[in-house]
Parts: sequence; structure tokens; C-alpha cells
Amino acid sequence: MTNPSPTVLLTGFTPFDGEVLNPSWQAVRAFDGKNIAGHRVMAVELPTEFGAALPALRRALRTVRPRLAIAFGLAGGRAGISLERVAINVIDARIPDNAGAQPIDVPVLRSGPVAYFSTLPIKAMLAALQRSDIPAGISQTAGTYVCNQVFYALMHAARHQRFSAGFVHVPWLPEQATRHAAPGMPLAQMQQAVGIIVRVALTTAGDACLSGGAVA
Repeated sequence: MTNPSPTVLLTGFTPFDGEVLNPSWQAVRAFDGKNIAGHRVMAVELPTEFGAALPALRRALRTVRPRLAIAFGLAGGRAGISLERVAINVIDARIPDNAGAQPIDVPVLRSGPVAYFSTLPIKAMLAALQRSDIPAGISQTAGTYVCNQVFYALMHAARHQRFSAGFVHVPWLPEQATRHAAPGMPLAQMQQAVGIIVRVALTTAGDACLSGGAVA
């Protein structure tokens, strides 16, 4: 009997704040069942709800038992792919979630540390995206909404279960960007970025030494 292929978990979110599409889910769903660098990809849609997102994430982790897990979310207004560096242990919701909850100044995990860093080779990913002419950058904040909550919980699980993990934000789709008078990115380019990000994560032993910092 052959051993099953190692797995990659990709997650995106349901639409929120009045939108009918969430680009993060649209970008990752196309990879469900595909094979990248000898790894079987499974994609899971997470609810944009503080009370439901983490249970859904934990169920997915138990089911998939990934070697690599990357969560994707929407950062409307950003101009390109944002490779997130750090998740912080705080929820401070500017808007209610899809269940109407709006927690303010509460921790993601009461017993957790102040922050977790991504364990993805984000600088190598940045270089690969730039070589493919995909707008991208290193982000120093994943916000304080459900995206950061999932990012933090994912890194907490990765630390204890020993798999590589991180978080990536995508911008609006062009039709959304037009309504919001903000930058956008075609879905095909987002999906190209997802493929590059996963492949680099699976095939890069150490991260590149490139500047990705910010002055402010």
C-alpha cells in the first residue's frame, strides 16, 4: 500500500461587510484537489465570524493534518499581495463580523504569547512574485479583525503540531475595486500568486536575505 501524499491546507474567507464575493476564497478554491510539488492541496472556506472561524480552522487542521498551511484573507485597499510577517494576540473589531459580533480589545487566546511570526519564507516568496511581475510586499500587520485572529490561532497550532504556516492578504477584485475607488487585482493573477506562494513554501529550505521592512 502506498503512503498518501503529504498535504497542504489553504483557507479563504466568506464574504463580509456587504460584499457578495471574498477574493481570498475565490483565489484558493481553484487549488482544491490539485498537486503542487508532490503535495495534495485541500482548500477550506472559513466563516468571517469570531465565534466560528477558529472551530472551523481546527476542524480543517484535524482533517487535513497538513505539512504546510496558509490562510488567505482580504485586505481591501491594498495594492497587491501582502505577505504577512506577524500575528498579534488581540482582537479589536472596527466593524461587526457576519454574526453581528464586534469584540474590542480582547485576546485571541488568553494563555498565548503577545505575537507569533510567520514561518513561511516570505522574502523568497516576495522575490518570486516580483519576478512574475505580480505586485506584492511584506506586511507588518494583519490587522485586528478575523484575519489576524485566524493567523494567530494558526501559528499557535503550527507551533505545537510542527508544520509551516502563515497568512497572506489579497486585494479587491477589479469589479470591487471600482466600487471602492481602490486598487484591485484580476482573479487569474491572484491565483497565479497563490500557486507561486505554495510552491516556494514547499521548495525553499531557507528564506532569502532581502529588505522587506518599513520605516513607519
